[in-house]
Amino acid sequence: MKKQESELTKEQKREQRLQRWLSPPGVTFRDARAQKTYKDRVIRFMKAFLCEEPDRVPVMVPAGNFPIRYAGLSLKQLMYDHTLILPTWTKFMNDFYDDMDDFLGPAGISCGRMLDILDYKSFKWPGHGLPEDAGYQQYVETVLMHEDEYDALLKDPSDFGFRVLTPRVVGSLEVLKDFPPLSSLMGMPIMFAYPFTRPEVRTAFKKLIEAGEELEKFQVQLMTVNRDAVAAGFPMSMGGLALAPFDMIADHLRGTQGSSIDMYRHPEKLLEATDMILEQMIQRTIDSVNAMGVFTVNFPLHKGDDTFMSNKQFEKFYWPSLKKLILALIDEGIMASLFCEGRYNNRLEYIGDFPKGWVTWQFDQTDMAKAKLMIGKNCCIVGNVPSSLLAFGAVKDVKEYCRKLIETCAPGGGYVLTGGTAVTEAKSENLRAFMEVAREYGVYH
Repeated sequence: MKKQESELTKEQKREQRLQRWLSPPGVTFRDARAQKTYKDRVIRFMKAFLCEEPDRVPVMVPAGNFPIRYAGLSLKQLMYDHTLILPTWTKFMNDFYDDMDDFLGPAGISCGRMLDILDYKSFKWPGHGLPEDAGYQQYVETVLMHEDEYDALLKDPSDFGFRVLTPRVVGSLEVLKDFPPLSSLMGMPIMFAYPFTRPEVRTAFKKLIEAGEELEKFQVQLMTVNRDAVAAGFPMSMGGLALAPFDMIADHLRGTQGSSIDMYRHPEKLLEATDMILEQMIQRTIDSVNAMGVFTVNFPLHKGDDTFMSNKQFEKFYWPSLKKLILALIDEGIMASLFCEGRYNNRLEYIGDFPKGWVTWQFDQTDMAKAKLMIGKNCCIVGNVPSSLLAFGAVKDVKEYCRKLIETCAPGGGYVLTGGTAVTEAKSENLRAFMEVAREYGVYH
């Protein structure tokens, strides 16, 4: 008799998720080679993530927005012409088919027309605050929540997000600041229609619909790239997405400066808000992963590195809520993959305390030998070839750096070779060197 979901152990839940990754439902592979290659690649990654030895070290080529430059295009062109997305990433995928174990489709690219319609203020992009030929988008960190607004956030976070935060970051929805409190609609849903008697409210929501229509066209192209990549034999390993609860405040509410001040002036309010965000994030993240049918959640970590806060502050403000979130995911059979921007040398004593094979850490500038020693028995480690080396270095230098990483991190399994971060500018031959080194030095015997 098949067990109910609630009766399964976390290991059994994980196995179900991993089997779905190995045999994705509804996928028609383009040929027998693609089907075999797909399974070989998934098994290779799967064993590495579980801290076991695969046939060889898996390779994630840190392509980032490199396919755009490789196709002779600009980021601005891609942002404003969604029909260019599929041929751009298809060309890169086909040309580098044998030079990578995974394929990451367009990531970090927004729909330019959507941003224009919304008058979005938290990004700069080519032609909008950045040079026309810029190859990246830039997040604009601003203080969206003021120092004295913690109580309003804690009292009703949905209303605060709708009527306070959104108007501050989306220019076309500024009128929402005069919208009646959402709680006032309780028991009288017909009241929701009354604000729409105002022409400016109707105009704002028409803008939102228009932006959604543009985004839909954009997303169809993104989904087509990902679907075609799986059919070609590439596993999609990104999974769901979440933030550390502290980063949610420091990135999107109080900013770097504001959150730094709050650790001294308003520590209790900061902790209370972090706990509130944690509780909301746990169920929302689990629901998202279940809806997507994936097995992992990816965390870009921004404010936890060695240079932003002391170990004492890390212990108090950053790590407890993040660890609780990771453990809650593990209980549901969901693995966690965390990208540590900056340096985590001083954090290694904390972040390895998980059951073996559940957590993957990708490092940017962290000492990989130290990481292997301190957390490599229980956690898969990933990284950390510098983007500067890929952009300006010689092939021999890339190979030598990768060889040393493999010799340091691969023994015993649980290592994936990739960059410290994704690249926009790189030499094609340097990206191809990844696979050459893995085949030469990364084979397990």
